Amino acid sequence: MRVFNTMTRTKEELVPITPGEIRMYSCGVTVYDLSHVGHAKMMIVFDVIARYLRFAGYRVTFVRNFTDIEDKIIRRANQEGVPAREISERYIAAFREDIAALGVQAPEVEPKATDHVPEMIALIERLVSGGYAYVVDGDVYFEVRRFPAYGKLSGKNLDELLAGARVDVDERKRDPRDFALWKAAKPDEPAWPSPWGPGRPGWHIECSAMAMRYLGESFDIHGGGEDLIFPHHECEIAQAEAVTHKPFARYWVHNGFVNMGKDKMSKSLGNTLTIRDIVKRHDPEALRLWILGTHYRHLLEWSEERVEEAARALARLTRVVDDAASLGAPAAAVPAAFAGFAARFTAAMDDDFNTPQALGVLFEFARALSDARDRGLGTLETRADFVAGVGELVRLGRVLGLLRRGVEAGGPPAAVERLVAERTDARARRDWRRSDELRAEIQRLGWLVEDTPGGPRLTRKSG
Repeated sequence: MRVFNTMTRTKEELVPITPGEIRMYSCGVTVYDLSHVGHAKMMIVFDVIARYLRFAGYRVTFVRNFTDIEDKIIRRANQEGVPAREISERYIAAFREDIAALGVQAPEVEPKATDHVPEMIALIERLVSGGYAYVVDGDVYFEVRRFPAYGKLSGKNLDELLAGARVDVDERKRDPRDFALWKAAKPDEPAWPSPWGPGRPGWHIECSAMAMRYLGESFDIHGGGEDLIFPHHECEIAQAEAVTHKPFARYWVHNGFVNMGKDKMSKSLGNTLTIRDIVKRHDPEALRLWILGTHYRHLLEWSEERVEEAARALARLTRVVDDAASLGAPAAAVPAAFAGFAARFTAAMDDDFNTPQALGVLFEFARALSDARDRGLGTLETRADFVAGVGELVRLGRVLGLLRRGVEAGGPPAAVERLVAERTDARARRDWRRSDELRAEIQRLGWLVEDTPGGPRLTRKSG
């Protein structure tokens, strides 16, 4: 398996720090508004990467955070006259609902920044005592010149770092390129006690602290949108490696933007399409198919027509699945005529998670199955072979989060599957009350859900 590493700008063989295990961190969303299609791309990309790594046999620990304290959250809370926590919890719930509709699986850990302030303070204390940070009037800044490797991820040198940096003009800084680790408390803002007085963490420190809390001082993959390369990920590296003197992450993986016309889709630009609006107009699996039809590192330009084309293409896959479900034949082993598709699918995904090529294999597989169906399924053997082949197609499709209905005759409707996905998410965050409510709703719709080591299993209620 080869992965494009932003740090080296080359494809490298994926060699885990611990054999057979992958520890992966992806930056999540800042929860001050509804998530948009650009967020959907990032969530789907790293969902597929995690799914494929598990499919390839790795034990995966995937961590994706919430930034639930930040200037935009505070500004919105003050505008609405409510606590910042009310804003963040509102949009965390909305985010989870939206990505569950897209079939994005919950990560193993989904930490919130506000739950990890002690870890951030401890990391800042180590940076101050090590001479990498300094205190000014209750604020704490990282001194960029004390970390000569700063810029190694983005390829920027120290003289270029002002361009695009999130820096405020502040004459108290030793250098305008220095960035905030801790911000002294201001009126009408949430604050936590610290050795430097009440305040709140800066943006960059949270991911360094949470990643090391759950994955260790060095881990395998760090991901996010390409807009995070500088300054966010550059700052994460500096904060972590200044205290550990170890590589923070071995592989840096970044997805390309989704543009609206010539501009990046962005809340700040006011040109977003929210996930919940899009899934009202389009099948969520069609949206996944459209996103995965372009390599994750490449730019996507939003197009209603292209998503509609993806829906028509998806129908070619689901048609053979529905045909198999209607047969009710027992599946056999995958016959020789269909046995080579899995290896080709794997070869595509092993090449830097090349989903366009992998999808090409799935559609070729579906054509072969359609041809077999058209030649006739008059015998038990031909029906069993067809069902086995479709089962293999579904197994591969689910690596990409597609064909979630499967080949079981009379399988659960989409509404039930969405409730199951929401319940899985609730269990991941240990919201047992919500999990029980969703179980009851699933039963009301005529299905029983059983939790197994391989995930939830649905069976139809008898009677």
